[in-house]
Amino acid sequence: MMESTETARPRARGIYLLPNLFTTGGLFGGFFAIIAASQGKFEHACVAIFIAAILDGVDGRVARMTNTQSEFGVQYDSLADLVSFGMAPSLVMYHWALSAMKLDGAVFGKIGWLVAFLYAACAALRLARFNSQVGQVDKRWFIGLASPAAAGLMASFVWTFDDLGFSGSEMRYAAAGVTIVAGLLMVSRVRYNSFKGSGQGPRAERVPFVAMLIAVAVLIALWIDPPRVLLAATTLYALSGPVLWIRRRRIAPEPA
Repeated sequence: MMESTETARPRARGIYLLPNLFTTGGLFGGFFAIIAASQGKFEHACVAIFIAAILDGVDGRVARMTNTQSEFGVQYDSLADLVSFGMAPSLVMYHWALSAMKLDGAVFGKIGWLVAFLYAACAALRLARFNSQVGQVDKRWFIGLASPAAAGLMASFVWTFDDLGFSGSEMRYAAAGVTIVAGLLMVSRVRYNSFKGSGQGPRAERVPFVAMLIAVAVLIALWIDPPRVLLAATTLYALSGPVLWIRRRRIAPEPA
């Protein structure tokens, strides 16, 4: 009887700390990126955002593997994402380039920080919409560009051109364009491949074989030139949604 009681003993509550530690690590990455950007350490800031994106992908999988999903974890992850993929990229871009728009006058200076705010607001709206639609959409697709992908596009843009020797003031209008496009893609209705399985049953978390090959190729290329490879990868992914949308519109049958 004692043995049966011990077998039925519930899982220790302390294990719920494990996925939330990864979430906290991602939150720290976003916070560090903001501090680093304010000190002009833009490469460090961009690397911190990518580390936060990796940890964001890990925490959910850890929670599922250990059966420690919780509503608290979902809400905490969303708030951490707002900092890491909303506030951090917008402030990194602002400190690097958008703040330099004041060189063109007071009005352009205001436009610079408003563009940064637009991105942060779009990230918040994207996360709120995602949370409200959990369980209602096909898991094979994201509706709108996912916030980690948008943050990756922003961070890789800054990292690449800073590494090439371009100053933020030289790239301020291109930076504003990237920020606006990334923000609007997040709140768009454009579908993006999530690289997951069927979205139903035990196959929902399986990744297509071709996605694994692409991931391996990207990892190899990262050893050669991280900022440029990341910029190419995030740009192609950001463009994939609109391209597929246009393709579907063209092949859709004409209404009678």
